Amino acid sequence: MTPAPERFTVLQARRLALGALGFARGRPAGSVSARHLRATIDRLGFFQIDSVNVLQRAHYLPLYSRLGPYDTSMLHRAAERSPRRLVEYWAHEAAFLDVELWPAFAFKRQDESRMWGGPREIAREKPQLVEQVREEVAQRGPLTARQVEDDVPRDRSSWGWNWSEAKQALEYLFYVGEVMVAGRNAQFERLYDVAERVLPPHVAERPDLPSDAAHRELVEHAARALGIGTAQCLRDYFRLQPAPTVQAIAELQEDGVLVPATIDGWARPAWRHRDAVTPRKVRARSLVSPFDPLVFERTRLKQLFDFDYRIEIYVPAEKRLFGYYVLPFLLGDRLVGRVDLKHDRRTGTVQVLGAYSESHAPGHTAVELAAELELLATWLGAGEVTVGERGDLAPALAQAVHDRPVHGNAGETA
Repeated sequence: MTPAPERFTVLQARRLALGALGFARGRPAGSVSARHLRATIDRLGFFQIDSVNVLQRAHYLPLYSRLGPYDTSMLHRAAERSPRRLVEYWAHEAAFLDVELWPAFAFKRQDESRMWGGPREIAREKPQLVEQVREEVAQRGPLTARQVEDDVPRDRSSWGWNWSEAKQALEYLFYVGEVMVAGRNAQFERLYDVAERVLPPHVAERPDLPSDAAHRELVEHAARALGIGTAQCLRDYFRLQPAPTVQAIAELQEDGVLVPATIDGWARPAWRHRDAVTPRKVRARSLVSPFDPLVFERTRLKQLFDFDYRIEIYVPAEKRLFGYYVLPFLLGDRLVGRVDLKHDRRTGTVQVLGAYSESHAPGHTAVELAAELELLATWLGAGEVTVGERGDLAPALAQAVHDRPVHGNAGETA
């Protein structure tokens, strides 16, 4: 007889999720070490990359949210020095991926139908160019795309990205895993090199996982990172296809890795990872990146936190509800507000362009947020936090910031 699914209240599920995602234990009391970095990589599996630098580049923020101020050069070393702990690839989106997961992404590297048009077409129409680009990277790498494409004519007849054929060839080689990213330069451009010089030997020697085994590994990883979730939650984490995700869930349930669950008010069935436990209390205080796994899946976010969220970077300014680069504010086990932030490097300030509270925000939200903004500013090397007038939380936040001004310039900018 099949046992009944475990039942969770929304509060229990929310706390379970926060614990799994690394928000329940509190930040390290001392300095952040390589051990803390490795544990967070193991927990999340990747850090999404985004080039927007209005506050801080996206891949730095999940570590800060969980660990507090840390030396960003640790992340650089993990991604750029041998033996690498992180490599760039397409996970949820473009990401610094845990290198141990590289064999599990073979099914994606081998499926060119999932690749966008330009790189796929250049590989079909001009395979000799692709080989020429690979040889150039092998002989001269690491190289930026601009260095590779210097001698290749650019097709200026189309709008949009208008990538050169050499750039498209590089993207093809990157997608199929023959060329990888050895690092980034000061302009945040990728430095391409051949895979044999980027992958650690112990990973390069491991066989690629077949698709079914890969999906089991990735679905289990998603379940462990999220703690509890529906099939949609588990699929979205690594952007997997529906059918193999459903099959992986069934097999993991059969093996006892995923435990069937229901959450009050949720129409869809859920699963708890067998190692996930519900903390008795969550004492988090953190600003959360728009690209953090906590906010990936919007339906899940709404159902667990009663928090409607949309990234408005690409929304015209006059149509934005909250601002350009808005970070949710986690306090305890609730998302209690959001702030539109900018790091003005010229003036050395973190600017709060807008501050908004949720209906359930406690009375001390502004004081706690001011303290968190002070910590963030110190990490970024900013000397001051300024608060604008936009948003219902702005007056109280401005007063709280005034009562505890930011001191020092002790952070490291990336």
